[in-house]
Amino acid sequence: MEISLAVTLAVLGGAMLHASWNALVKSSADKQLDTAAISAGAGLLALGAMVWLPAPAPASYPWLAASAVVHIFYFALLADAYRWGDLSFTYPVMRGGGPVIVALVGSLVLGESLPSAQTLGILLICAGVLAFATVRTHDPVALRRALGFALGNAAVVAAYTIIDAQGARASGEPVSYALWFFFANGVAVPAWFALHRGRAVADYFARHWPRALLGGACTLGSYGIALWAMTQAPIALVAALRETSVIFGALLGALFLGERFTRRRLVATVAVLAGLVALRA
Repeated sequence: MEISLAVTLAVLGGAMLHASWNALVKSSADKQLDTAAISAGAGLLALGAMVWLPAPAPASYPWLAASAVVHIFYFALLADAYRWGDLSFTYPVMRGGGPVIVALVGSLVLGESLPSAQTLGILLICAGVLAFATVRTHDPVALRRALGFALGNAAVVAAYTIIDAQGARASGEPVSYALWFFFANGVAVPAWFALHRGRAVADYFARHWPRALLGGACTLGSYGIALWAMTQAPIALVAALRETSVIFGALLGALFLGERFTRRRLVATVAVLAGLVALRA
């Protein structure tokens, strides 16, 4: 299965949306509450759309349930990673390792072996993504915690990518699957944070609902595009393409968060672009 130009461009657009909502979370004063609010915002938007579309096939329901559980860990680790580390460090680490794991599982378990050029493309993208990581802290405790949370989330990213790709394919309705997923996620994630933060979760959403809906629209659009793309192309290729979001993340960090776009990041960008060319070869 190849990846078309239309799918490639759609996934790149989704990568921009993904970087945007991550920049929103990083810029917030309370990462946990902002993460919960954005999840709730995406759930509300999904609920408003899912009632007009056919339900996904029952074969996809176990995948939906598994994804909702895994995403609780994803958002919890995400909030803690941004609490201890810069966007320019934690975001590339979280995104860089996942595609390699996905490619290995896709080849060994799902029978999606890739040609050598596309394998090289994935490796170039992942190497470029990881090269974006820049350490600006002199606090070794903060660095260790940020790295630990980010590496843990890289494994979670790989897990939910594979789970949701299988679920979207089994659903027969990838758009409906994405909406049902975000609705379930919009209930599960705020409920998880509410166990630890209590009424503060609802109070934060009430005060910041426009921001929550904006972030929710970005995350819904980003992952909805990815799930649709995984029904059109190999999972590993889509997963690697999504990680180009670190380029957009670095640009947003430089423009709005005071983070530098260094020569090293320029070289990393070239590596990612070379990987994109290899994927299309």
